[in-house]
Amino acid sequence: MSKIWNIIRLAVRNLGLHKLRVLLTALGLIFGVSSVIAMLAIAEGASAEAQKQLAELGATNVILQSAKPVDDVNPSKQSNDSFVFNYGLTNKDFERIMNTIPTVVGATPLREFRKNVRYLDRELEGRIVGANPDCLKITGQKLANGRFLTDLDMNLAANVAVIGAEVSQKLFPFGDPLGKAVRLGESHYYRIIGVTAHKAPSGGTGSSLSAQDLNKDVYIPLTTDRARFGEVLMGEKQGQFSAERIELSQITVTVRGMDDVKSTAHALESMLRQFHPKVDYRITVPLELLEKAEATKRIFNLVLGSIAGISLIVGGIGIMNIMLATVSERTREIGIRRALGAKRRDIILQFLIETVVISASGGGIGVILGVAVPPLVAHFSGVPAVIRPESPFIAFIIALVIGVIFGVYPARRAAMMDPVEALRSE
Repeated sequence: MSKIWNIIRLAVRNLGLHKLRVLLTALGLIFGVSSVIAMLAIAEGASAEAQKQLAELGATNVILQSAKPVDDVNPSKQSNDSFVFNYGLTNKDFERIMNTIPTVVGATPLREFRKNVRYLDRELEGRIVGANPDCLKITGQKLANGRFLTDLDMNLAANVAVIGAEVSQKLFPFGDPLGKAVRLGESHYYRIIGVTAHKAPSGGTGSSLSAQDLNKDVYIPLTTDRARFGEVLMGEKQGQFSAERIELSQITVTVRGMDDVKSTAHALESMLRQFHPKVDYRITVPLELLEKAEATKRIFNLVLGSIAGISLIVGGIGIMNIMLATVSERTREIGIRRALGAKRRDIILQFLIETVVISASGGGIGVILGVAVPPLVAHFSGVPAVIRPESPFIAFIIALVIGVIFGVYPARRAAMMDPVEALRSE
């Protein structure tokens, strides 16, 4: 044990004579290790964020959404300047889903459209959502104040509203919004009964769900929505009056278990196809998006790991290069040690330990940088980063293994020198 310790001390002393060269040699491993940790952290953070959004949608849910047909160019004409576009999910669709598909245990309808939300002289454009009491659970939101919609609100078609966090901040910057009345659209007033907690805007999950900012939502009972706004939504674009008839914007269907999700989605597709020849709907299966997110994460990690692996290999080549130069510089020293009785394995061990010291130093600095960089990236870019506990340890071990692998050849070359020829070296 004392022999190995003496070799370690000798290796550290020899490397200390060329500090700058050792640092430049270790740079490859420093950047390689730090990039491994940082890129895996960013990939893990992005994956975790996507899975969080998808989990909020529910792995046992199937989401049906109204979608305007791209080929709908012949709407029913009401007058010279007005058109009514009929498309999307209907209340009859909701009834069929509840009555005909046995795997469905529940369904939550909602309708959404954009209107100006006004209180006194303050105003902003928000998304009005006609919903039922289950909507809060479906969207994964929490209440910051007050209460959400109840069955009694639905039965009475009450003029009550639950506003999002941003709506509350913009319209009531200095006061409590509960009990106040806001105007939705031109003439409808609603008493505020609750405020939702702030929720980070969704970046859009998969190709079937668009980005949403739930903080600008205003929730009213679906029965109130039908009674006050009707089924035809009026609008004006470029001076031309238009209208769209949408009964429901979305239906979130809950099934018995994960094994029934895909079969239920196929059954819903088959049922809707019979009554919607224009294909004015879109079906999203969060379970399938979860599976795709996992597959994307594996590919992403493989690509990033390959890039970081190349950096480590480059660092290993740098170590081999410097150790070969060191062997050439210390040829006479090697000859003297062999002449004094040192065996080949002692020479191999000495140069391998020097290589390990370089690798450990580079790996340690790389771990420190790799752990420090992801939080900075997350802070300045907004991209989430999650450092798994094993990532620094694995990256450090890889750095040591790379150093040993690339240090074997220089060590063997030093050990295989002829002592007589080595002593003749100047």
